[in-house]
Amino acid sequence: MSTTDLSKYNAAGVPKGTGLRLGLVVSEWNPEITGAMRDGAVETLLKHGVTLNNIREAAVPGSFELALGAQLLLEQHALDGVICIGSVVRGETPHFDFVCQATAQGIMDVGLKTGKPAIFCVLTDDNLDQARARSGGKHGNKGVEAAVALLKMAALGRSF
Repeated sequence: MSTTDLSKYNAAGVPKGTGLRLGLVVSEWNPEITGAMRDGAVETLLKHGVTLNNIREAAVPGSFELALGAQLLLEQHALDGVICIGSVVRGETPHFDFVCQATAQGIMDVGLKTGKPAIFCVLTDDNLDQARARSGGKHGNKGVEAAVALLKMAALGRSF
């Protein structure tokens, strides 16, 4: 089974982020993973012209709280979009399934409610090694992929 490198993309196909006001909501749960994805996202946004002064960040306790954090950032800071960064690692109970489903639905609902992109950057892995591989390890960095998606969706929103 081949896995795509989450950090590889065609930079020429990414819209410039000049003037965009963007947000990052980062879960404090699994900080090794979420911090690495946050760093990948910020580096990518800066590379494409977003200034550090135009990036707002908020920390939330866990992935379940990402949706509300994103909504509050979007509403209170008049942002063009937000990336929701989290990591849920499967445990021995069904808790994983409930958290993952609610987190995905909540983030999608925020985007639909606000009309602003709310990008899902939540790893849902079976173990910590898989999460490490997708947060800057052998499979790249999901934060980079999410930043590219945000730039593309923010540009789409501005095109209408």
